[in-house]
Amino acid sequence: MKTLSISRRGLSALAGLALTSSLALGAATAAAQDVYPTKPVRFVNNFPAGGPSDLLARSVAQVLQETLKQPFVVENKAGAAGNIGAGDVAKSAADGYTVLFGIDTTVTVNPHLYATMPFKRSDLKPLVVMASSGLLVGVNPATGIKNLAGMVDMAKTKDLNFSSAGSGSPGHLAVEVIKEATQAKITHVPYRGNTPAVTAVLSGEVDGGVLATPGMLPHVQTGKITALAVTSRQRSRLTPELPTVAEAGLKSLEQEVLYVAMVPAATPDAVVQTLQKAIIDALKRPDVQARMANLDLFFEGLTGAQASQRMDALYNRYGPIVKATGMKVE
Repeated sequence: MKTLSISRRGLSALAGLALTSSLALGAATAAAQDVYPTKPVRFVNNFPAGGPSDLLARSVAQVLQETLKQPFVVENKAGAAGNIGAGDVAKSAADGYTVLFGIDTTVTVNPHLYATMPFKRSDLKPLVVMASSGLLVGVNPATGIKNLAGMVDMAKTKDLNFSSAGSGSPGHLAVEVIKEATQAKITHVPYRGNTPAVTAVLSGEVDGGVLATPGMLPHVQTGKITALAVTSRQRSRLTPELPTVAEAGLKSLEQEVLYVAMVPAATPDAVVQTLQKAIIDALKRPDVQARMANLDLFFEGLTGAQASQRMDALYNRYGPIVKATGMKVE
């Protein structure tokens, strides 16, 4: 029987090969364990539950839970026109496990509106500008107003009261834009959310409101609220017969709300790219598209420089408006 003879040099080479293989296997295992996400992810919605941004966050979270194989939990942290929830995210670890789901005004309007902020704009960076929507301008039928021009004419001789979903909300901004552009006499009346603001229009507590379309629509359909126009660039899919403010001859009143996902600025690029792809893929799903249509949201899908440029443009537009109108947080 022949015996196998291995030199010391050969033994040394084999040992080195075994060590290299072991190290490579360990590195591969560690890399697999570190692939994002490896634990639950928190989606912070900085507005009350049940609103469009909250419902969009929950739709996306449900899909990401399936595709990224980790729990995605939506947590509502409302208050101070979104500042409370945004401040929470801005101060969280920049690891992708805390994501802000909200609307652009938190970082495009609030820095102009509040004397002090719990975070800086530079503390957050946009992941995705997910969608956009306009607002609906509606009035109580008892006012006798039939269209946007009639509202402006009446408001030049009579002080009207208009509700919004709160101080610093998109509706508040829209009311101030109307006043500034038309010299109308309109008093802004803030409420805590879209629902009570709509109820105020219904009851006649206020003359009208500039509010999210889905909350106004059932009452428009029953004739309890008279719809005048939408503030978006294109007509609402929920009220296709209703003109845009531009079509009604007042393009300067055009205003859209952007629905955005943001993370702490120092979040690693690899994590950012994973989240961006997963969110955009989720938004393109037919079932999510159907929910967005019901919420009157139009898909945008902007990331990177495009998202930042869109947000910066709004920040630069709203600054002079806030200053000129003397908008205040009450």
